[in-house]
Amino acid sequence: MSSRFFGNSLKLENVYIASTGTTCGPLEFQGPLGSCFDKGFDDHYCGEESFEKAERKMLRDALDICLKRENMKYKDVDLYIGGDLMNQITTVHYLAREIPKPFIGIYSACSSFCLSMALSSLLIEGGFIHRAVSLVSSHNATAERQYRYPVEYGVQKKDTTTFTATGAIATLLTDEKTDVRVEAITLGKVVDYSQNDPNDMGRAMAPAAYDTILTHFQDLKRSFQDYDLVVTGDLSTYGHKILKEMLQRHKIDVVRYNDCGCMLYDLNQQEVFQGGSGCACSGLVTMGHLYPMLKEKKYKRVLVVATGALLSPILTFQKETIPCVAHAISLEVV
Repeated sequence: MSSRFFGNSLKLENVYIASTGTTCGPLEFQGPLGSCFDKGFDDHYCGEESFEKAERKMLRDALDICLKRENMKYKDVDLYIGGDLMNQITTVHYLAREIPKPFIGIYSACSSFCLSMALSSLLIEGGFIHRAVSLVSSHNATAERQYRYPVEYGVQKKDTTTFTATGAIATLLTDEKTDVRVEAITLGKVVDYSQNDPNDMGRAMAPAAYDTILTHFQDLKRSFQDYDLVVTGDLSTYGHKILKEMLQRHKIDVVRYNDCGCMLYDLNQQEVFQGGSGCACSGLVTMGHLYPMLKEKKYKRVLVVATGALLSPILTFQKETIPCVAHAISLEVV
């Protein structure tokens, strides 16, 4: 093992992406990246009797697709790590009943994708395991019921609202060499800029993304120029603009930067307000779109900075502010 810590960042040598599986809802499948995903559903119920069961079905299908690509069964993986947005990370825990191997549930809100990838990578890099699967999911209807109002209520949305993506992602990581590796990770600090509006997530999360990006660049002596693309997870249009302004005030030359929430949908044609959010947002864009671009060597190195608002509905009603966090992974062609 030749890994090295740099502040809050870690450079890796022996963690590779073996396969992925991506599933999504109807709006995501109809969006500009729809053809990149392995399976799309025609409606938000996904053939199930509830939105919660629909989310679980998407995650199970994503996992099955991921493992089938490597001719593997559930028992062939050493460890599963995953999270979602429902209550006590209900989706991944209920799916884990079907998995005969150790499972670790994690919660980092919409940044759970990068955190599950980072934790899996650390265990593989340390030589403790050989294979791990990262699992994340989100569903627009389940998340709205969890954090705001059930979609059936038809509550009018604010202009600053983001749209929780419906989808699931499974990623198999290994210590066996493949075309793309996890080259570095930066674990984020919890940041609170005194925002308390659950319908304005971009403004709340932008400072956390700013902090993690600056930390990543300072730790590893890098800049935007060292990446073919830097993407944030789900700041969407409004948060994307705020983050750019924050970076430019710090005299950072912002180039080749985008946000997964802006990339996942056609913001001019689809009714998704400011754009996408949720665990599935950064996961779908990264594993459905960016990972194939890396495999085809259209990109050499990409930085993904997934953002998460760690809000509690109860504390939001008590007018508490919203702590946020961002975790980063750097993916590189071997």
